[in-house]
Amino acid sequence: MADDFHKPTMFPGGLFEIFEGGVDPAESSRVTHETASALLARVRHEPDPGVVDRLVAYTDVHGIAAIAELWSHATARSLPGALWRIYLLRLMVRESPHETSYFYQRGSEVIQTIDPVVAGASAPTGPEEVGALADQILRGVFEGDFAVALDRAAAFCRVSAAGCTDVANDLEPVEPARSTVLTQRALRLSQLALELTSCARLWRHHSLD
Repeated sequence: MADDFHKPTMFPGGLFEIFEGGVDPAESSRVTHETASALLARVRHEPDPGVVDRLVAYTDVHGIAAIAELWSHATARSLPGALWRIYLLRLMVRESPHETSYFYQRGSEVIQTIDPVVAGASAPTGPEEVGALADQILRGVFEGDFAVALDRAAAFCRVSAAGCTDVANDLEPVEPARSTVLTQRALRLSQLALELTSCARLWRHHSLD
């Protein structure tokens, strides 16, 4: 993948479609919620660095399937739903670090909010920086302020959505099909940001389960 990104390649559509996983509350089982609650409570009670390291790198070793089986059908505004989305964000970064960092950097240059500060990526944001940010956010789920980790993830999504929209606007006159793909991606990222922000608010009110 080219580093200059004069013509950015598209994020693999199949991976992002995972975000469209079941959101029907009827599909969220007792096991799904109890697993998420037990895991988070146990690790956060005694955040052993080695355990946290393994949890952060879990999908690198085992893939996303096991986590998907547990949490992908949870409602978006729930504890397992939040964990699922955080893991998917990290997977997105790991799978396409150059592309992800390009859109994030582009978004940080055009967005008119404090979201780049909230997200906390080093600037300028390249593949290594965006990868470090994804790891920091996931680590924060297990050993930091959970709501802050969710807010950082939401901010990351909003900045990336702004970058996708900006590039889509540039491509619209010459490559309308690619522009449409990026616009759809921006919408998905914006929706994800809303869901994560809602989860952060619920966590602060002790209502995220």
